[in-house]
Amino acid sequence: MNKVILRAKSIHKKYKMGVAEIHVLKGIDLSLRHGETLAIVGPSGVGKSTLLHILGALDRPTSGEVTINSTAVFDLDDVDLAKFRNQTVGFVFQFHYLLPEFTALENVAMPGLIGGNAHRDEIFKKAERLLEEVDLAERLEHKPNELSGGEQQRVAVARALMNSPMILLADEPSGNLDLEASRALHDLLFNLNRRKKQTIVIITHNHELAQMADRIIELFDGRVKQEISQNRKD
Repeated sequence: MNKVILRAKSIHKKYKMGVAEIHVLKGIDLSLRHGETLAIVGPSGVGKSTLLHILGALDRPTSGEVTINSTAVFDLDDVDLAKFRNQTVGFVFQFHYLLPEFTALENVAMPGLIGGNAHRDEIFKKAERLLEEVDLAERLEHKPNELSGGEQQRVAVARALMNSPMILLADEPSGNLDLEASRALHDLLFNLNRRKKQTIVIITHNHELAQMADRIIELFDGRVKQEISQNRKD
């Protein structure tokens, strides 16, 4: 059985709204194993994206802890947390957030350039290789506005993989795509899981996508309503 690489324990998140306090997450516990795919589902407003942001260290919980590969994530100060996040977690969102003035190749290379852990030539070679892996070898020099919606999201996936993250977090990655582009993106994500043993957590309303995952966690009213393990056939 693969090693547990992420463990979240008793995650609570509260927000102040004027004098009111909104309790979004109410004691979430979950674990994630290396090479696993996990889909988090549930109605809008139940805290799915909030949970993903906490798992990816984009936001701190009000209380509770997240451990990734033996590191107590929220014991880190903000500077060390940002460094850890950049090296450990990759993100794909519903909107691609590509920089419009840069090419696909430059966008994919950006996390590596920011991290500064390799020579510039090596970073761009890896970026080119990643774009080839997502079937965009002919789009290296295209800017985002010259790409289709599906191609933009594939560039975003390649960018998320630039620093070889331990965990890939995807928040409604196909939410803005048509059916054909959505299925192509889903196939891409799960091919990454099969070929590279890439650990993936996906927030989705898409039933077809959720059914492709090893496990499904359903949230309701800030809590885990049910957890389903699936016998996925590759």
